[in-house]
Amino acid sequence: MALTGLKDPSLKLILFGGKGGVGKTTCACSTALYLAGDSKTLLFSVDPAHSLSDSLGLRISDQIKEVQTIKNLSALEINAEKALFKFKAEHDEQIKKILNTSTNLDAEDIEAVLGLPIPGMDEIMGFKTIVDLINETKFDKYVADMAPTGHALRLLTSPKLLDSWIKVLAKMRWKYRYMVERFAGRYTSDQGDDFLLDMKKSVKRIEDLLRHQNQAEFIVVTVPEGMVILETERLINSLSKYGIKVRQLVVNNVSASAGCEYCREKKKEHERYVERIKKKFSSLNITTIPSHCQEIKGIKALKSFSQELFSQL
Repeated sequence: MALTGLKDPSLKLILFGGKGGVGKTTCACSTALYLAGDSKTLLFSVDPAHSLSDSLGLRISDQIKEVQTIKNLSALEINAEKALFKFKAEHDEQIKKILNTSTNLDAEDIEAVLGLPIPGMDEIMGFKTIVDLINETKFDKYVADMAPTGHALRLLTSPKLLDSWIKVLAKMRWKYRYMVERFAGRYTSDQGDDFLLDMKKSVKRIEDLLRHQNQAEFIVVTVPEGMVILETERLINSLSKYGIKVRQLVVNNVSASAGCEYCREKKKEHERYVERIKKKFSSLNITTIPSHCQEIKGIKALKSFSQELFSQL
């Protein structure tokens, strides 16, 4: 079967994830080329080890760039560290305001606290960048090449981590507000309160987007190997716990040649694994892609690959 439903106008974000080396980037690039035929599409990578440039055979950077010769397609490799630096620069004064009014820290201590690396903040800023891009509504479709399983899960659960930080800051802020109201009689909201409200709205937008089946879809890519199948199952189960339902699965690099004894044995092995996948994930729409003798690289090869993803009988 082919991948389906990705041209639905209500579907905005399509994420490709799975174990490293299974072909996520190839699937993401091919899907973006396919969608660009009808919709203005942004292809982007949130994998720290970006591969879009290699796959497309073009130079892609952390600035949105139109893909030459392909109408309606732009690409971007998100730099989470740069996004975090920009976030700190934009909200430095607001965060300082909260810490200054809600703690006993002096200016030097506050500077030291803000200089500390916050675990998970790079993932948070990476995903916030995605949501901010979607909110700008400059594109019809957004196709994401995710990092391998572990990093992808951290990215997708980053809204919960951000929400936890907001709750801690909000609790500190509430105590400050209580004291002001107690002794001054009234409290006037300031930039610190505005910051917390804006961040809370960002968390809600991220969570709503990920859990809205009509707006976002996570497509898992796997290969017919025992250990990879087990990791695929863990990924799908983890996504389900976070409220993200997977409905489509790509089984890539399936051996189809029977030209020699090795090929015949590999073909039999892959057939057994594919049957196992179909039984284990029977509720999913499964697309199988045969192995290729050459690397899928460059626009021409990716367009050919997209036909296998979307035109199977």
